[in-house]
Amino acid sequence: MQELNRESYDRGNGAVVLLYNKAKNTVVLTTQFRFPIYITDHSGFLIEAAVGLLDNAFPEARIIAEAEEETGFQITQVEKVFEAYMSPGSVTEKLYFFIAEYSDHNRRSMGGGLADEGEDIEVLEWSFEKALEAIKTGEIVDGKTIMLLQYLALNSILAVGKD
Repeated sequence: MQELNRESYDRGNGAVVLLYNKAKNTVVLTTQFRFPIYITDHSGFLIEAAVGLLDNAFPEARIIAEAEEETGFQITQVEKVFEAYMSPGSVTEKLYFFIAEYSDHNRRSMGGGLADEGEDIEVLEWSFEKALEAIKTGEIVDGKTIMLLQYLALNSILAVGKD
C-alpha cells in the first residue's frame, strides 16, 4: 500500500459576475493586481469579471454588492449560469458564476473597489468583440472571465462580430 500526503487550501467560496449591455454590445471588466500571477513572470495585472469571496453571505447577495464596489454599476438582479471548482486538485473553493445586464443609468460611482480592503481596481467597458479577441491574444488569461465571455457567445446573449 502506498502512502500519500495531500494538501488543500480552504479560502472559502466565491462568486463572479460578468456585466453585459445588449444595446451597446459591451461588457464591464476590471483590472487589478494579483500577486500569485505576478510571481509567475506575468505583470500581475489581470483583466477579470467582478469577483469576490462570499464571506458566509448568499452568492447572489454578495456578488450584487461586489459588482457595485468593483465596477460602480448597481445591479439588482443576476442570473446564475453555473457553478465550478476552479482548481480542485488543491483548493476547496467553489465559484458561483453569474451574468447581469447593465445600462448607463445603473452607474452609481466610478467603482475601483474598497480602499480599506487594499483594492485598486480599474474599470473597463469593452466591446464584446474586443473582449473575445483579448482571449485570443492572451490579454485576458483569467479562467473565470474566459468562461463567462464564452458563455455569452455560446448562448448568443451578445452578438459576435457586431463591432
